[in-house]
Amino acid sequence: MELDFSDDDLRALCEDEKLAQRKLGKACSRKLWARLADLEAAAHVRELPAGRPHELKGDRRGQVALVLSGGVRLVIEPNHNPIPKLADGGIDWSSVTKVRIIFIGDYHD
Repeated sequence: MELDFSDDDLRALCEDEKLAQRKLGKACSRKLWARLADLEAAAHVRELPAGRPHELKGDRRGQVALVLSGGVRLVIEPNHNPIPKLADGGIDWSSVTKVRIIFIGDYHD
């Protein structure tokens, strides 16, 4: 899958292992690196093998979260124009091959 980032801070967090360890802790940063490798290896979102990918609801509708550690999540959204849709109007995640990482943290707070 093709990855993009919503801002330079997220890009830095995902590209600089020492920064990730400092901000997220060693265990969580290890999970982040594993989930990034999973994203890059998958052909589409439905093919993600780990991290318990799940569609979000409410104000995060149209996004998918991957579990990193504890309450920390890696949140992605489709990076297509137009976004692949199902007949019912939902996102066709099996056709999403480009994603943007938009959040890393605990959105439950």
